Amino acid sequence: MKALGTALQAHLDDGTTTLAWCWRITRSDGVVLGFTDHDRDLAFDGTGFEPESGFAASEVRSASDLSVDAQDAEGVLSSDRITETDIRDGRWDNADVEVWRVNWANTSQRVLMRRGAIGQIRRGRLAFVAEVRSLAHLLGQNVGRSFQATCDAVVGDSRCGVDLDDPAYRSAGVVTGISLDRAFTASGIGSFEAGWFTFGTVEWTSGANAGRRAEVSGHGLDGGDASVSLLEAPVLQIAEGDGFVIRAGCDKRVATCADRFANAVNFRGFPHIPGQDTILRYATSDGGHDGSVL
Repeated sequence: MKALGTALQAHLDDGTTTLAWCWRITRSDGVVLGFTDHDRDLAFDGTGFEPESGFAASEVRSASDLSVDAQDAEGVLSSDRITETDIRDGRWDNADVEVWRVNWANTSQRVLMRRGAIGQIRRGRLAFVAEVRSLAHLLGQNVGRSFQATCDAVVGDSRCGVDLDDPAYRSAGVVTGISLDRAFTASGIGSFEAGWFTFGTVEWTSGANAGRRAEVSGHGLDGGDASVSLLEAPVLQIAEGDGFVIRAGCDKRVATCADRFANAVNFRGFPHIPGQDTILRYATSDGGHDGSVL
């Protein structure tokens, strides 16, 4: 049940209403944006709601169980605050959303209909459709640690403890050639052995992608130059001469933690647990099943 203010309830009871939808979105980078399906600017609680974005919403669906309710918000890429680059860059991913029903003639008369987060975003050449998930989606996320053989820490974080700014794990490079939209050769990092930066990160320091980061899926050596493959194509095209800083990666195995980083003491996995093949083993007559450690 939604608790409506006396003035808003009286407006609804009047039969002739002046209602509009408003969305207040707080992105992961802290930017707060407001949009409305009304044809003029609205404002309340210190946020301006822009009409030119072309936002249009589907029906609000709510269930009595704990399933994740969702609502679609569709818009065109006409607002200078909604750009394809920002969408591709992930700045809208998991953004906090408030969906309001507002009397546009008197915005003090309003009710909060839904809180949620931006889920899947489907985009085309001129428009996008964003899924607004209810807060129930938080119940489907893993909380706490996982009992697994590999490490569940992120290399370089406080639980890992490795300093990725150490020159042994970090280097600056320059793109010397383009292989694919997500693969290139580079100078400046050829002194590191092949695979050293696999699963690491590239931070672009110059060029069209300056300031952005990307994950490394492969690192090899080709003569004096190194080859780098990214997990996903950058938002903007890579060009020769682009500068970057690359940091070492980790495949989450205890052997890598010990040999590459000398950091086995901070390993956050359980490398000695039995593997999945344990449940498939069967008794044999070779004397190998005597109850000892597998």
